[in-house]
Amino acid sequence: MSVERALRLIGGFFVLLSAALAHFASPYWLFFTAFVGLNLFQSGFTNWCPMMWILKKAGLQSAGSGS
Repeated sequence: MSVERALRLIGGFFVLLSAALAHFASPYWLFFTAFVGLNLFQSGFTNWCPMMWILKKAGLQSAGSGS
């Protein structure tokens, strides 16, 4: 699995999880949804995302790196 694919899976999971928690537990969980969205937004401009750094440290390869 590539870093980019794992990042999309994790981002989608966090958004769905926080939306469910906002519905069933507390609407304050929507702040977490906003945090994930803002982080994805800024990474589109800066090409830097903390989760990508973590995934690379965990041994995942970028999609264009060959393996």
